[in-house]
Amino acid sequence: MRLKHIAAVLCAAICCMGAVPSKSADGETAVAKFTEVGSSAAAMAVVDGDSGELIFCKNCDAKKAPASTTKICTAITVIENCATLDIPMPVPNEAVGVEGSSLYLQKGEMMTVRDLLYGLMLQSGNDCAVALAVITGGSVQGFVKMMNETAKAAGAVNTNFTNPHGLHDDEHYTTARDLCAISYYAMKNELFREIVATKRHTTPYYGHNYDRNFPNKNKMLFNYEGGNGIKTGFTKRSGRCLVSSATRDGKTYICTVLNCGNMWEESMRLLDSAFSD
Repeated sequence: MRLKHIAAVLCAAICCMGAVPSKSADGETAVAKFTEVGSSAAAMAVVDGDSGELIFCKNCDAKKAPASTTKICTAITVIENCATLDIPMPVPNEAVGVEGSSLYLQKGEMMTVRDLLYGLMLQSGNDCAVALAVITGGSVQGFVKMMNETAKAAGAVNTNFTNPHGLHDDEHYTTARDLCAISYYAMKNELFREIVATKRHTTPYYGHNYDRNFPNKNKMLFNYEGGNGIKTGFTKRSGRCLVSSATRDGKTYICTVLNCGNMWEESMRLLDSAFSD
């Protein structure tokens, strides 16, 4: 029997024990033995990208700092709530000088929401995250409320966001299962899929005689067969995090690894296991 149909409601304690029971489509009980696909990640989950069903997990309901994988929820929240994507507008003052990874946006610089989304997801611009939050939600606080509503709509039940970029906050957390749920939800959107699958984005640099170029930091797009997303993340507190997606022969899987030092190799191995099942 193909061991794919893991129940939507699983106990985190059972996950940690190494085996999770589930009901298959014909009502029979299946057990996925996760010792066979053990992971070096502190927490991980792999879901079917077509159905959202959980395939593999480890500590998948443990609350973890997500770092910049937060921006998955930021992006889909903007896409669903901002009607004006292609009209250049000034960068909000709040977005200038945000710490961490950045596009180094300047006060009054003109950018479209679409280009800010590419800067957010390809270059992981924290300043893009703040700019998008203010433009879409009126304020960072207002936008964060929208993000949490998006997460709940996606089925994330152990998630709380306090900012749009993922810089550390003790009250900013999610789980591997929830990140897969948010990503599964986001990947249903055509524009989101287009952005996260883009290897390089070029756009006019307003006020300059040359273009901006945004290369994607996600190595899965370049090094993994069928790789088509989604987002990297790192802070000293969170460790290395990656939500990845791949499609082969019309079949898609989404993989989340949190606090995983060898996140590229581990994600590839887990996806290989899903595709070979």
